[in-house]
Amino acid sequence: MARPTTKKDLIETANEQYNKLWNLIDSISDEEQNKVFNFDKKAMGKEAHWERDNNIRDALIHLYEWHQLLLNWVDNNMKGIDKQFLLEPYNWKTYGKMNVEFWRKHQNTPYNKSKELLKNSHTKVLKLIESLSNEELFEKGSFKWTGGSTLGQYCVSVTSSHYDWAMKKIKAHIKTLK
Repeated sequence: MARPTTKKDLIETANEQYNKLWNLIDSISDEEQNKVFNFDKKAMGKEAHWERDNNIRDALIHLYEWHQLLLNWVDNNMKGIDKQFLLEPYNWKTYGKMNVEFWRKHQNTPYNKSKELLKNSHTKVLKLIESLSNEELFEKGSFKWTGGSTLGQYCVSVTSSHYDWAMKKIKAHIKTLK
């Protein structure tokens, strides 16, 4: 999958990957959706997320929380409130700890609620994207607060790229069910 570089491609790819995610989840029973991941986490990779997330709910909540990062970051900066993308005090070297904070925050969130949260946040992210021009999304320097990246690159990261990440986990889970 080529990384989107236009508003049109961003919207299409985000929705396409989002629909694939739900089709994958819907391909298994409710009981299987609620099961604990039973794949060998250490064999999956060295990244901390393989150890952190224990079920589909954890993956969906992770997507939801990253949507919130984007929505809050854009909203604040558009209002002239200088905010970094990641939560304070985290940075790109320590964001793994922020992800653990998200995970802890939602350990009592019911699975059905995680699905609802993600569906709502995806809709909000798409509305945000639709409200911006192609230039605002993909022209470097459109917003000083995006640094050396474009706002569109952040949008790709929290939508289609992140949905791919979640699907890898869910596919690994599905393999253990057979």
